[in-house]
Amino acid sequence: MSFSMFWSLRGSTPLGDIKLGEKSPRGVLPFVLMALLAAVPLRAQMPDTTGIYGERKDTLDASVFTARGNGNFLSKGKDIRTEVITAAGLCKMACCNLAESFENSASVTVGYSDAVTGARQIRLLGQSGIYVQMLDENRPVMRGLSAPWGLNYVPSQWLESIQVAKGVTSVINGVESMTGQINLEHRKPTDEIPLYVQASVMSDTKTDLNIASSLQLDDMGKWSTVILAHADGNFKEMDHNHDSFVDDPRGGMAALSNRWLYYDPSGLQVRFGVRAIHDGKNGGQQMGGGLPLWKANIYNNSLDGYVKVGVPLNEDNSCNMAVVADFNYVDLNSNFGSNPYVADQRSFFVNLLYQDQHLENHHFTLGLSETGDIYREYINRSVKYALGSLYAALPPIEKRNNSYLNDLGAFAEYTFHAEDKFSAIVSLRGDLYNGAGFHFSPRLTLKWAPVDQLVLRANGGRGLRYSTPLIDNIGVLSTTKLLNGDFMEHPLEDAWTFGGNVTWYLPFDSSQKTYLSLDYFGTRFMEQMVVDYTATDIYFYTLNSLQGGRSRTDNLQIDFGAEPFRGFTVTLTGRYTDARQPLVYQSSDLKPMTDKYKAVLNLQYATNLNKWIFDFTASLSGPCRVWDFMRGLDPMYANGWTKPYPLLYAQVTKRFKGFDIYVGGENLTNFTQPDPIIGADKPFDLGFDASCIWGPLMGARVYAGIRMTIWKTEKI
Repeated sequence: MSFSMFWSLRGSTPLGDIKLGEKSPRGVLPFVLMALLAAVPLRAQMPDTTGIYGERKDTLDASVFTARGNGNFLSKGKDIRTEVITAAGLCKMACCNLAESFENSASVTVGYSDAVTGARQIRLLGQSGIYVQMLDENRPVMRGLSAPWGLNYVPSQWLESIQVAKGVTSVINGVESMTGQINLEHRKPTDEIPLYVQASVMSDTKTDLNIASSLQLDDMGKWSTVILAHADGNFKEMDHNHDSFVDDPRGGMAALSNRWLYYDPSGLQVRFGVRAIHDGKNGGQQMGGGLPLWKANIYNNSLDGYVKVGVPLNEDNSCNMAVVADFNYVDLNSNFGSNPYVADQRSFFVNLLYQDQHLENHHFTLGLSETGDIYREYINRSVKYALGSLYAALPPIEKRNNSYLNDLGAFAEYTFHAEDKFSAIVSLRGDLYNGAGFHFSPRLTLKWAPVDQLVLRANGGRGLRYSTPLIDNIGVLSTTKLLNGDFMEHPLEDAWTFGGNVTWYLPFDSSQKTYLSLDYFGTRFMEQMVVDYTATDIYFYTLNSLQGGRSRTDNLQIDFGAEPFRGFTVTLTGRYTDARQPLVYQSSDLKPMTDKYKAVLNLQYATNLNKWIFDFTASLSGPCRVWDFMRGLDPMYANGWTKPYPLLYAQVTKRFKGFDIYVGGENLTNFTQPDPIIGADKPFDLGFDASCIWGPLMGARVYAGIRMTIWKTEKI
């Protein structure tokens, strides 16, 4: 499907016709029809062409694995340094959604983008999560408008594992992975679980419900499907620091997904699915002393569908072709104080691959892909400021913007494997970006295991992505500061990342569960869109090598894992980050609001047959440099740095036949960022800022939940 054809099928009302403060009148039916039309000629399970994610439990002869394994571990077989969070790891905490699934990981740091909307963001290698390519079973997801709240929209109980790969990865799905790649493996249609139910409630009234059902629809095993449903909500407003702003927005989210698999004994596989999400959140002030209340109202709807087709070209499937197609529609209607931001996005991704594995040690992958994004944005901002005892209003800023971004790429990837001792992946991709020209992106991955107990890895290469400044920095909308610069333009960001990993499996047990790992990764930006804060303004501009201003990070991490005795596992991780960003309005080139280190200790003990499981996690997050203007706001920022803070988590699970009951607590140290909202007493005045977040916003919370599983029984 060409980009022009995609745009001609849009069938919706121009953004200029939307009345402010009302839901946009765009119809969903045209996009449902588009998803169905896209499904006709396309897709299924594509063979793993890179080896990054290894084998999957999605063939009909897959075994059912019921024992409880390590929650987090470093994969020994991956070519790239990859941390795996298993289904067991996703059950270690409340883990209501993907944003809460990384508390056991020092590699990935999760925080809030602001103090009023509930939007979450991750950091990897000292950079924002926008430079991490998010994949849903090797399909790019959470791009553009999907990114700010995308982590909240993936229920962890829908997943069977998460793989976190550091550094640049395969070019097959594009080159947006500048600092890493996070791949999500969902529950499979072939899982023999007719019904799975999980429900939990927290002390702040946050409630979650998840239902999953995998069904095999014929005796031949050709057709199978999985239905995934989710609902959550906050029913009570909490304001623990008494600043009149609720700590977590009130509202709820509902999501429904249906995934299908057709498998033919000839090797033909067809996979397709659809997901719909509705989210409504209301944050901001709950009382204002008779004055107008500053509210943040966010209504987000999305619909996405995908198709995969894998076609074997010979009997042993050593040569095959695959077609991958994906469509996503997002509709956002939001209001911050009295300032509306209305936007929508239509995106498509098409990937055509040819894979040749008929030579035992040599694998080749060739392909063509196209990615298209259509953004329509409207923003209206008005700010007032004090003139003695009077107020004056600044001229309002009103902007509409339609953006058409397209990336047409061709790629080749060669993989050489010498048994389990050595592997090399050489990748080259060329992309034609509309408005930014043609760019080559080379990448190289090496792995060497000179002895069975030692694994050495290295990788490096180039990453490119269109910047979406306002969406990438959604927290700026939770301010009344003046926005300056081209925040609705889309420059092409350019970075090189390189690094390596050494993992030594200590000879203390035959299962190799005792290991020591050390890795280093560095990122160097040739061009990067940045934000720069002052007391009254936020500036958007690009740093690039031609002007002598480069953003860079250096990241060191050490991991230790052991099982001292049966049932008891210990994981200890430490990470140090040196992030530099020479901004115009800051006195130092140290990147603001980025913690220097993080340490995580996880202890788990399971009794015989896993009838009782005890989990304990402690973390220590290091200081971060604040924006220069914050130094005079509070004595704790006098030296320009925040204080380190600890967090504690604990959970106890009792397993019965067919169901589990668990209770636990989060942030048991009850540490929260003091006064996270700047100017909370005058939220409509110039300088109000709820986006300068470096610590937790929610205090100690306890929760309880149940997981129930009904397994498929064999016919007699």
